[in-house]
Amino acid sequence: MTNTQEVKSDFVPLNIDASKWEIIEPYFQQLLDRELACENCLEQLLLDRSELDAAVSEAQANLYINMTCHTDDEECKNAYLAFVEHVEPEVKRIGFELDKKIVQSPHAGKLDQTRYEVLLRNLKADVEIFRDENVPLQTEDTKLDQQYSEACGAMVVEFRGEEKTLPQMNKYLEENDRQTREDAWRLVANRRQQEETLFNGIFDEMIKLRHEISRNADFDTYVDYAFRSKHRFDYTPDDCSAFHDAVENVCVPLSRSLNRQRAEALGDDQLRPWDLEVDVRGREPLVPFSGADELIDRTSKVFHRMDKQLGGLYDRMREGHCLDLETRQGKAPGGYQYQRDRTRRPFIFMNAAGIQRDLETMVHEAGHAFHSMLCDDEPLVAYRHSPLEFAEVASMSMELLTYPYLDEFYGEDEIDRAKRKHLEGIVKILPWIATIDAFQHWLYTHPDHNHDERTEYWLELDHRFGPEVSWLDLEDLRKIQWQRQLHLFSVPFYYIEYGIAQLGALQVWLASKNDPEKALSQYKQALSVGGSRPLPELFSTAGIKFDFSQSTMVEVINAVKDELDALPI
Repeated sequence: MTNTQEVKSDFVPLNIDASKWEIIEPYFQQLLDRELACENCLEQLLLDRSELDAAVSEAQANLYINMTCHTDDEECKNAYLAFVEHVEPEVKRIGFELDKKIVQSPHAGKLDQTRYEVLLRNLKADVEIFRDENVPLQTEDTKLDQQYSEACGAMVVEFRGEEKTLPQMNKYLEENDRQTREDAWRLVANRRQQEETLFNGIFDEMIKLRHEISRNADFDTYVDYAFRSKHRFDYTPDDCSAFHDAVENVCVPLSRSLNRQRAEALGDDQLRPWDLEVDVRGREPLVPFSGADELIDRTSKVFHRMDKQLGGLYDRMREGHCLDLETRQGKAPGGYQYQRDRTRRPFIFMNAAGIQRDLETMVHEAGHAFHSMLCDDEPLVAYRHSPLEFAEVASMSMELLTYPYLDEFYGEDEIDRAKRKHLEGIVKILPWIATIDAFQHWLYTHPDHNHDERTEYWLELDHRFGPEVSWLDLEDLRKIQWQRQLHLFSVPFYYIEYGIAQLGALQVWLASKNDPEKALSQYKQALSVGGSRPLPELFSTAGIKFDFSQSTMVEVINAVKDELDALPI
């Protein structure tokens, strides 16, 4: 494991301010001007460039972290936008020239192809799709995303005489009093509806920009461009469609069966959208922790019991002030883990409100952080990041691997409730993943659609994959539910990865039930590989299959159903 205090570079100063183009430009130019007389020279160029890229990546990471933690701070916002507008475009341009220099070098073929196979393959794809005219378009897209994040961060409601952020309202959906749940749900949905026109406008511009980017790069649609830019070499849009069908055939029937079971237990003919989180036996909501400090302390105990090494890595984050967990006004929505590549210090961001989902988010993002730290001795920054389809295996597996240690948060009866809630959540999220992914495929293969057509297709997907609930008198709110999915705005086409990874994580979980020590060892070994091997090999190293066909779906979902059948309602 690399000691971040001893990271050295003969090429890039440790204290460089990589947020300023005038400071980093000479280093990029030196790399571009460097003569490559042999494969060793090329290899040294790759190492030096990696350290420079890491410095720039960390500068951007810190600016993004500050902006999302303080969306209401003009200084933080302007600093991030200044990087996006004045530094990132220049880095992309000169980065393309460096990519071209590397892949076109006569010495590239003399490198160890096992070692550099993935890197060279990805760089070639990046060179093929780069167009200088796309750089300002991508900058505009990023600025639009910042507007979306700022608007989301500013959304608050008044409930029971107190101002609440929207994440803070989630816990009221678990209240036993149905009127309270309905009031809370409607208040949040109506608050989101106030931004419908703004969000539609932002998204219209994003669709237009992204289609133009794809056409500039000689692709028919943004779907094709996204697959190439995301280095999806191991599956196709047709495979995604097959995943959608598998979810419809395997998960949706189970999900709706659970809905009917829930309605019967609640004594209602039909569920409403605010009936999906409440305990069906009228028990008080699960409260795994009170405040961020308690969440951190209890999670640390979980990881120390699970594995000494993972416990130590978690404590490194706590001691390094790498956690911002509490929800507050002016903070962007959602949760993420962001690796700061130069110092190799991960940062976890989330909006904890004291509910079960917060605990799941905590261990999920910790899984990402462990992934970053377990491969942080890799000298190439590109290999310290794995494909998203496997990066999410790291995080989703951790949600399941913590099951034996839930007694740090709950009593015996509550543990069964927590497991059941999480497993039901998996059955529920897979149809949502299929919905969002299918929506994106339609959006970008129909870039000239209007709002009515967009709404019509969204509702069609909701009928196909959605829960068995009544939307009576709520149709205006139903049609804009997609606007709450930040991935559509912030990271287009980043969502099918969750589905692929969930099937992988369930395989890790099943293996851990048979041989916990072996499953955890294989899991950590796969994480330590980073992104240095192709996607199917990463899955194989973890002892699981890279396969999201219906046969795998049946295998793992049947196991989930068996587990649910064994747990009390």
